[in-house]
Amino acid sequence: MPVEMPVEMPVEMPVEEPVESLFDRLEALLPRVSKPIQYVGGELNSTVKPWDVAGEETVRWALMYPDAYEVGLPNQGLMILYEVINERPDALAERTYAVWPDLERLMREHRIPQFTVDAHRPVAAFDLLGVSFATELGYTNLLTALDLADIPVEARDRTVEHPLVVAGGHAAFNPEPIADFVDAAVLGDGEQAVLEITDVVRRWKAEGRPGGRDGLLLRLARTGGVYVPRFYDVHYLPDGRIQRVVPNRPGVPWRVAKHTVMDLDAWPYPKQPLVPLAESVHERMSVEIFRGCTRGCRFCQAGMITRPVRERSIDGIGQMVEKGLAATGFEEVGLLSLSSADHSEIADITKQLADRYQGSSTGLSLPSTRVDAFNIDLANELSRNGRRSGLTFAPEGGSERIRKVINKMVTEDDLVRTVAAAYGSGWRQVKLYFMCGLPTETDEDVLQIADLAKRVIDVGRQVSGSRDIRCTVSIGGFVPKPHTPFQWAAQLDHETTDARLAKLRDAVRADRRYARAIGFRYHDGRPGIVEGLLSRGDRRVGAIIRAVWADGGRFDGWNEHFSFERWMRCAQQALAAEPVDVDWYTTRERGVEEVLPWDHLDSGLDKDWLWEDWQDARSEVEVEDCRWTPCFDCGVCPQLGTEIQIGPTGRAMLPLTVVNRGEAVAQRRDIVADQPDVVSRGG
Repeated sequence: MPVEMPVEMPVEMPVEEPVESLFDRLEALLPRVSKPIQYVGGELNSTVKPWDVAGEETVRWALMYPDAYEVGLPNQGLMILYEVINERPDALAERTYAVWPDLERLMREHRIPQFTVDAHRPVAAFDLLGVSFATELGYTNLLTALDLADIPVEARDRTVEHPLVVAGGHAAFNPEPIADFVDAAVLGDGEQAVLEITDVVRRWKAEGRPGGRDGLLLRLARTGGVYVPRFYDVHYLPDGRIQRVVPNRPGVPWRVAKHTVMDLDAWPYPKQPLVPLAESVHERMSVEIFRGCTRGCRFCQAGMITRPVRERSIDGIGQMVEKGLAATGFEEVGLLSLSSADHSEIADITKQLADRYQGSSTGLSLPSTRVDAFNIDLANELSRNGRRSGLTFAPEGGSERIRKVINKMVTEDDLVRTVAAAYGSGWRQVKLYFMCGLPTETDEDVLQIADLAKRVIDVGRQVSGSRDIRCTVSIGGFVPKPHTPFQWAAQLDHETTDARLAKLRDAVRADRRYARAIGFRYHDGRPGIVEGLLSRGDRRVGAIIRAVWADGGRFDGWNEHFSFERWMRCAQQALAAEPVDVDWYTTRERGVEEVLPWDHLDSGLDKDWLWEDWQDARSEVEVEDCRWTPCFDCGVCPQLGTEIQIGPTGRAMLPLTVVNRGEAVAQRRDIVADQPDVVSRGG
């Protein structure tokens, strides 16, 4: 039964004192660690605001990407939140990343807590710790950061003096495995959400912190857009399945809704992207040209949970590119989305950008391109300034049959025509991405990848007149994800995955005519089982995560740090008293009647529609893209009060004059200098 909350009363708190930098203590340790530059801060466009910028009501965020600096700094999501918060006069945001084990050991030895890279302030001093999870394999890094910060790992042990730990990102759509460790989770787009949370926290502080920590969390939960796990009880059936998830406080909603930003032009962030000091995974300035995807690929969680499609206007994109290049000095612009060539005005966008930067050192790239949306005119615009890198396409499934199952409506002939045009236009390298372990998959489906790759080489040699043609086949293991039609599917065990990939490798290498022309890259199936455990797990999986972390688990997304044996051993121990095991979470198929751990978290997708699409997958029935066809009633638009927003708009990307390199540098200096009320670090 719901429990009545006591009347909120102000909580006596000590007067907030300025927080000193830890850098003097940290600096002495940096010569003893690898890549010390990643901990120094001071990147171009980074921001350091006074601790008491708005007095005692200042709301302070520490934003964390739970991976190494080189992976976390280019992350667009964190970069956007960092800038959005710091634009407010009553708030500040600083960044923190996972520290490598060599520095972790020294920090523990010298009692230096988890710190931000901006002002090197202790993370524990902030009001909120916002953690963006792009993948579930960052969970152990969160526990390391909490422990280093001297923040209790278990949320129930924290007091009003500790930051609220708020999870976001794609993995937050099922935060149940980390429900014991986070205070709250936010689903969906974060720009408006962090501002709403900031408002709630500021009012709570101004009123004297009534109700303490629970009082603040209750205020957040009652907004309907913040999930607070402690306010929900999970009941289980004797066989281990969930019976129900029920709120245990009055006023707490039964379902928590995701946040959706509808007008992307109103949120042109990041305006001043961060420029890393150390080498990072992406050395470019990126602009998100649209958000969401309605292609309906059944394996793709990102496409499902980011619906509906919302395009940024062509002139909005042009302004972001112009300002971003001036603010950073980067020489490559990445046009980002889940499938960038699907933007309704992509031809005009690429042509006008290529026209504008003709003769400069600025290059364009589309990191995500579908076979059936790609054409040579588009590719030529992207490479007009002389940059011609390899092309990457993702057929995902090796056979026509399996592509129907996953709703990847790309035929073998589509792929061959596309790569033939590419090879005929001067490209010599093509990368093809596939998955192994898809629902209903057989050995034959996977072996057809070898046949397809050989056909690609044959057509490349034919149209180019050269034998110097390469095709790299990259294979990833399929992991069923929440809020997709495959959320009920059984995951393929790692032994079968490895056996299939071994057969494929042998098939590629067996024919000497192709062996040197076809590269073959794949990962073994074991990390996928751990990811599957975490992605579809419930609160009982939290005990496994904590045991793995206590046993030394760190950086599980990195091959050199990942230990499958550790995960399986800890899982066996943690689940010894439960009627479930790792196979129960991974290789077991679910039924329509089962309550899934994330059913109380609303992505906007109708569960009945997802189930019907799962049945269509089994029947190999394809479903069209609802951008160009009548609605298929997935539920997102009417349920969330949203709609698909696409062009063409008929606008032009003005001005269209060619950019002079000297002018661009001057623009960058002007924009960097125009930052009132903050200290901008870098030059």
